[in-house]
Amino acid sequence: MKYLITLTLLLFSSGIFAADHYDIYKIYNSKGKEVSFDKMMRGTKDKSHIFMGEYHDNAVSHWIQVEMMQALYKRHKKKLVMGAEMFEADNQYILDEYLNGQISAKNYQAEMRLWPNYNTDYKPLIEFAKSKELKFVATNIPRRYANMVYKKGLASLNELTELAKSYIVPLTQFEFDSTVTCYKEIYDMKHGGEGMATAQAIKDATMAHFIYKNTNSNSVFLHFQGAYHSDNYQGIIHYLKQKIELKNIMSISTVTQTDIDSLEDENKGKADFIICVRDNMTNTH
Repeated sequence: MKYLITLTLLLFSSGIFAADHYDIYKIYNSKGKEVSFDKMMRGTKDKSHIFMGEYHDNAVSHWIQVEMMQALYKRHKKKLVMGAEMFEADNQYILDEYLNGQISAKNYQAEMRLWPNYNTDYKPLIEFAKSKELKFVATNIPRRYANMVYKKGLASLNELTELAKSYIVPLTQFEFDSTVTCYKEIYDMKHGGEGMATAQAIKDATMAHFIYKNTNSNSVFLHFQGAYHSDNYQGIIHYLKQKIELKNIMSISTVTQTDIDSLEDENKGKADFIICVRDNMTNTH
């Protein structure tokens, strides 16, 4: 061990390991100016809703999520509310039972339809919420209902029971706008079309619905989702800003680049802050 430490120090001092080789990510503002993590966190001040857009298998995304969560808790304590795309609304009662200590971790994990990378990437968020007695909201539409929209159309949801509909944005409040860029891109895909685009939109609208439903005048809501669900202030934000002023919302995105020393033009403006990660970074799964 002493040999390894000595060797590493020698390599650093000799310049064989250049410092910038170890820059695996950098943070930029929307205009492409590099900023620190602390600067990004100062940007959350006076924001009631913060969207952390991840790449689902990106280790840096998940590490920064934990850092943000801890920093926001330090500032807001019990006012902090969290939620995530990775948990479906019909499982909220199971999630609550676990957070309240009513059921075991074994039963919770067996019944929650957790993502394959839960233990490495999302468990730290849930365990932190549990330890601090924070509210965590399962915001996403149950996958089976999004699949109905994709295969049978939006009208198929009218056949569901009232209980089933309670896990979806009220259909009377849902409008699909195929001109919104993120939906138009899906609509125009060879294997996309109206069904897939509408299914994506109702996911976003449902997440916005449950975020708003769990918002109060004192809360600060931190939401975790794939970057596509919030990039360019579209997706979830497209629906949420119909009820909450955009000035109260902060968006963070994740991108990958071969060269992270400057933010590529196509990635500028995607969010208030952009986490730029080396594209050869090891994935979590």
